[in-house]
Amino acid sequence: MVWSVSFDPLLPIWALGTGIALALALVLVSGFLKLRAWPLRAMTMALLLLALANPAIEHEDRAPLSSVVALVVDKSQSQRLADRESATDAAAEELESRINELSGFDLRILEARNSGSGDGTEVFQTLTNGLADVPPERVGGAIIVTDGQIHDIPETAEALGFNAPIHGIITGTADEKDRRIVLQTAPRFGLVGSEQTVSLTVVDQGAGTGPGDPVELTVKRDGNVITRQTARSGEKIDIPVEIDHGGSNIFEFEAAALPDELTTLNNRAVVTIDGIRENLRVLLVSGSPHAGERTWRNLLKSDASVDLVHFTILRPPEKQDGTPINQLSLIAFPTRELFSVKIDEFDLIIFDRYVRRGVLPMLYFDNIARYVQDGGAVLLAGGPDYAENGSLYRTPLAPILPARPTGSILEQPFHATLARLGERHPVTRGLPGANQDPPAWSRWFRMVDTELDAGQALMSGPGDMPLLVLNREGEGRVAMLLSDHVWLWARGFEGGGPHVPLLRRLAHWLMQEPDLEEEALTVSMRGPELIVERQTLGETVGEATIVSPTGDRRNVTMNEREPGLWQATVPATETGLYSITDGEMTTLIHVGPQNPKEYTDVLSTTGLLAPLAQETGGVSRRLRDIGGAADVPRVVSMRQSANFAGNGWIGLRATSASVLNGVDRYPLMIGLFGLALLLGALSFMWYREGR
Repeated sequence: MVWSVSFDPLLPIWALGTGIALALALVLVSGFLKLRAWPLRAMTMALLLLALANPAIEHEDRAPLSSVVALVVDKSQSQRLADRESATDAAAEELESRINELSGFDLRILEARNSGSGDGTEVFQTLTNGLADVPPERVGGAIIVTDGQIHDIPETAEALGFNAPIHGIITGTADEKDRRIVLQTAPRFGLVGSEQTVSLTVVDQGAGTGPGDPVELTVKRDGNVITRQTARSGEKIDIPVEIDHGGSNIFEFEAAALPDELTTLNNRAVVTIDGIRENLRVLLVSGSPHAGERTWRNLLKSDASVDLVHFTILRPPEKQDGTPINQLSLIAFPTRELFSVKIDEFDLIIFDRYVRRGVLPMLYFDNIARYVQDGGAVLLAGGPDYAENGSLYRTPLAPILPARPTGSILEQPFHATLARLGERHPVTRGLPGANQDPPAWSRWFRMVDTELDAGQALMSGPGDMPLLVLNREGEGRVAMLLSDHVWLWARGFEGGGPHVPLLRRLAHWLMQEPDLEEEALTVSMRGPELIVERQTLGETVGEATIVSPTGDRRNVTMNEREPGLWQATVPATETGLYSITDGEMTTLIHVGPQNPKEYTDVLSTTGLLAPLAQETGGVSRRLRDIGGAADVPRVVSMRQSANFAGNGWIGLRATSASVLNGVDRYPLMIGLFGLALLLGALSFMWYREGR
């Protein structure tokens, strides 16, 4: 309860002030003239002015409010090292019990976790958010159970927004040691086949460590060891790495562990370098002239990533009409340069209705077959030429061609349809219009009858005759399009068809683009989540196992998003390298920055939090000493003090905050009492002056 006196003037303040001034002047004049009973006159005017000021006694009914205390438990990744996690949980449980035994305190337990942005442990952001609805005068203090590696400590106590002690209870011991890799420079992009340089330093910290010690470094690319070398701690080392393929090349640099070191998680650094191909080189050889001869040329020329070399054979060697050489606009077909000297410089060779007419000697077809076996690619877009005597099947290419011509040509209208396998294959999956029966694209009118010796038929014609066939040969790939009427789609006949996505995907599959692999396990980041995708020609897939940077394993079920593509979404709660496997394939992804703050320094310390704790009257102390048992300090309640900590105890501020339930007001100069007092004073003054 609180008693007080308040005033509620019956006149404006200026009028009341004027009356006081006049009364004071009259009293001074009366005193100076020594008028009889002038003190009574002064008392009467004072009582009158007091009545006009309307004084009252107020009684406030207040209920005390509890002091709010925050117990912040550090749940960051570095708190999972050694026995810190169990020590933290035990200390937090004991502190919670001791605070709850104190009267007048309201406990809030807050957990500080890594945000995944690489900004490290943000304890004070958690504290600010947890106390956002609490008035500053109600905050009784904060106790932080942590390893001391906090990355958002305010520079001054004023930045906290409240006046209460901060106490740090530090897990870990003073004899810890650790080895880590610090990346100095690392490229983000590199041409496929080029060599890039990654610079790093091995740093040893803690008891018994120093610079100059030899360290064995292991370098991996996409999970496979590519080299081992020796470095020295504290010295910068440059490591050359080769960009092996397009897309993400994930390089791991792992330093051998120190004896009894705190963790080996930061002994490994991860660099992701995106492999960029130089323009893909394609050789297009057109043979028999036909209406769609420029379809392939137009498509490939429109692709900025393709360098096209195109030859059209219109004048075979046996054609001699007497025209002088200097009057011919045609050039000789450079067979030796293309198919012997420079054949390995091409990523893809396309034969568009090519007919053997003596232009290419049989030796060069042997070169092409070898080129495919060694990793090259050949696409045969055939028409009647493939079924006739001049067919490419009657050359040394036959062993690598998956479809054998029967000699028959089907000439009738038909719709190209996706085979069952084609619905799942990334080259033909999801082609616009394929989900209708018949497909929403124009008809074709001719195809070559063949029998499959190998490969996979992704599209078919009448009677399930193979129309588009893909096959792998050695290290290379072969594709066959057994109709020369794809140009009808390009010309828009009967509405056309999806020739651009089909032919472009086909060409890029042949050139081994990673996104078009039939069997692939990939992972990517979308916001705070990992998107795991399994591309397969199978009908089912198993569970995927995700191994987090700290070694936690989690099995996830893949759901079919569309035919041949399965997906799972998993939150990425840690910073570092994740490994994903389905038992057959493994892929990697690094989440967060390459030098995450969380693992920059993992040794526990009281030093970072000590200045702020001392400024607020708190303390930063270890939970246990080297070789000792955990010692959770006693918690005591205190009023305002300069020091809230001592030997074996920490204090919390008991605030005087309260809530107002109601106010009772008792006027003093209004009513019979005030009237009687004024009349009595006035009468006594008249009586005294009349004598």
